[in-house]
Amino acid sequence: MTTTIDLKTDLELNVKRALEEDIGTGDITAALIPEGQMASAKVIVREKAVVCGKDWVNTVFKLVDPNVSVHWYVEDGSMVEPDQALFRLEGPARSLLTGERCALNFLQTLSGTATRSRRYADMVEGTNVRLLDTRKTLPGLRNAQKYAVKCGGCFNHRIGLYDAFLIKENHIAACGSITAAIQQARANEPAKPVEVEVENLDEFQQALAAKADIIMLDNFSMADMRRAVAENNGQAKLEASGGITDESLRSYAETGVDFISIGALTKDCKSIDLSMRFENL
Repeated sequence: MTTTIDLKTDLELNVKRALEEDIGTGDITAALIPEGQMASAKVIVREKAVVCGKDWVNTVFKLVDPNVSVHWYVEDGSMVEPDQALFRLEGPARSLLTGERCALNFLQTLSGTATRSRRYADMVEGTNVRLLDTRKTLPGLRNAQKYAVKCGGCFNHRIGLYDAFLIKENHIAACGSITAAIQQARANEPAKPVEVEVENLDEFQQALAAKADIIMLDNFSMADMRRAVAENNGQAKLEASGGITDESLRSYAETGVDFISIGALTKDCKSIDLSMRFENL
């Protein structure tokens, strides 16, 4: 599945809202520092990670104080080691401290998403499967996390409820059948891809007969998944989902499915440990 992310539509909005909730009426602690005092600082990473979030960091300091300069040593998608410097800041000391937490929050969260994505991508290296994210993202950071998933070497599923159909059990029940749901989807939005989630081989055959573009095999056993791949014979794209563990991931990838969707890429990510150190005051 191929989707396009437009980060420009919400990146600056994300940063503005994050700064507003952090700074409020003003940074009273930074105000302890003389107004004209200049400083430089480095941000280092304390663990092995995949970096993601440069544009968010740059935007934080641009909005806090355009007199702050940000000098990067790495690019998004780079693998870094503990104690490696990621970027250097130069500018008014007050501004460096005011923007610090907001900038690091974005960087540690998105780098955590990218790092987890890289770990999963490495697990299926050498297979033809594409690992997909889901809509299980942090509220307000959907596009940002999906960008981070790509930096980590995985791929994006649909962005939201508007760019592709994903017909599930309750949709099928309300429409009356798999066939009826697919037919209605084609009538409503003929240009949008139609995916159907099925829970057994009988439902799989119904979705196949109704010519779904993508069929999600939900909680299928390995044997049933192999059978579905054989019976599909290239008619629809197949996506595996549900009940897939770290230990079984590669085996599922080797069944011949096109995609495996993993909610953990975005919902279970652990923020990366970062630290900002002043160098000159």
